[in-house]
This record gives sequence, structure tokens and C-alpha cells, in this order.
Amino acid sequence: MTIIALVVGANGATGRHLVRELLNRNVLVKIIVRGKEKLPSDIRTHQNLTIKETSILHLSDNEMVDYIKDCDAVASCLGHNISLKGIYGNPKMLVTDSVKRLCNAIKKNNHAKPVKFILMNTSGNNNKDINEKLTIMEKLVFSLLRILLPPQLDNERAADYLRKDIGNNNEIIEWSIVRPDSLINENTVSEYNVFPSPIRSPIFNAGKTSRINVGRFMSELITSDNVWEKWKYKMPVIYNAAYSMRKQY
Repeated sequence: MTIIALVVGANGATGRHLVRELLNRNVLVKIIVRGKEKLPSDIRTHQNLTIKETSILHLSDNEMVDYIKDCDAVASCLGHNISLKGIYGNPKMLVTDSVKRLCNAIKKNNHAKPVKFILMNTSGNNNKDINEKLTIMEKLVFSLLRILLPPQLDNERAADYLRKDIGNNNEIIEWSIVRPDSLINENTVSEYNVFPSPIRSPIFNAGKTSRINVGRFMSELITSDNVWEKWKYKMPVIYNAAYSMRKQY
């Protein structure tokens, strides 16, 4: 059966890796981007890609429902640009607001089985469902980050929405929240490891995760039922293998 997936944030450094990986797996991919000219030509011209050129927050509710109606999976690689405007300008809750809109659109469609929702997040957002422990200094730093850096609070609220509002017994939406550590650019997929919780301090001893590896893992969640069942309703943390061979934390 052919899989249809919607990817938002496809123009981003990680999103384009996910889109390319899905297309290579013969997935029919839909994307929402503000400027398709920013996409690499091999992605932009692919026969299995459908592009809607607009901001996700500018789509009407009806347009969103219609665009997402046949999707088996939705993946968000949205994030804030690393600039003053991107960090402190509007919309401050870009990720959270987009996740809510997407989930509301999914709910309005009558899908035969639950839709997979994969959210790219950060290792700096702890999983409150399993009471991940933080040191006093880490708690202090995260408290400051919530005040000083709106993207930190945005990431936390987006994850909380899936954990609390969608929950673990939803008949319409199933979710997984992918948490990479410090993101780096690499040209090829390399060995990586995935854990239920951080094995390093995201503040004082962060590891590294290549964006292309995040795209590969997220595509596995979408296309592999076994991988999905392992990480459904969880917040897996992904590291490049060199930073995860032994516990550091």
C-alpha cells in the first residue's frame, strides 16, 4: 500500500533530508512551504511530490482539512530561524500553533486508521511522562531559557500538547516526538543510536546528531510499522553513534 505523508518545515535543513528520504522510499509526499524555489531541484521536480506554496498558519481551516485528508502520516520539522527576528519575532509559538492546527485538521477527517504524527523537537525538552531527572543547575538553565528564548518554550508546549491533549489512547492520532541533540550538517547517513531518554546532559555535555540521520529516523517511523510500534507515544533521543557508544550522563 502506498503511503502518503505531509511534511511541514520541508524547506528547513532537516526537513529537506526527510522529504528526500521519503521520496526515495516511494512515499507520496505533500509539503507546505513559503517558497518552493528554495528546495533542491531533485526534490522540487520529483513526480511524487505535491507542493502547496504558503505559510502553514495562513491556510484556512477548510484548506488544511482538504490538503491533509488522505495522509497516513504528518511530520513537523518546523523550527525558528537562528536570527533575532526568528527567535524573538512573531509567531513566537510557531511550532505549537502549527501542531494544534494540523491535529485539528486530522480530527475532522474520517481516517480508516490512526494517523501518525511525528514531531521533531530537542533533547533539551525532557519527557515528563517518565520523569526524566535533571540536575539543579540544568533546571536553573532551562528556567532561564524559557524566559529568554521563546523557541524553548515553544518546543515544550508543542510536545505537551501531544502528550496531554492528544494523549496515549487517541483513536485518531498516534504520535512520536523525536529529540536530536546538537544538530550538525553531514552529507551522508551514518550510524546512529536511539534511546528513550538523554544519555548526555543537553546543557553541559551535549552530543551531536546529523540532520540527515534525523531525516532517516523520522522516515523509518513513517514507513516501518515495527519502528513505529517501538517508539509510539514516546520521545526518542537520537545521537550519532560516536556520541552514544556509552552512557555519558
